[in-house]
Amino acid sequence: MKKLIAIALLTFSFTASAMAAEFKGFVEDTACAGNASMAGDAECAKKCIKGGSPAVLVTPDGKIYKVDNQSKIVSWAGENVVIEGTLKGDTITISKVSKS
Repeated sequence: MKKLIAIALLTFSFTASAMAAEFKGFVEDTACAGNASMAGDAECAKKCIKGGSPAVLVTPDGKIYKVDNQSKIVSWAGENVVIEGTLKGDTITISKVSKS
């Protein structure tokens, strides 16, 4: 019985970690996301993402999320957005993006 409960709890924790959520932030590129002097620079984000640097979401508190399905986010480069999607580790799989 204890083994069954442990398996159920483990399964639930994996399921809960990939649940849908809403994330707000600025669409930046990976090269500039960690550089405070580049924060919020829309033109730089657009240029770098267009040049091939992967897009990430930077939240207002500075957390950086990778994006699994880049095709859904690159057109939002340099914008403040709301993303609906699932989070696994530090990577979001996007289901919907809208302007913040």
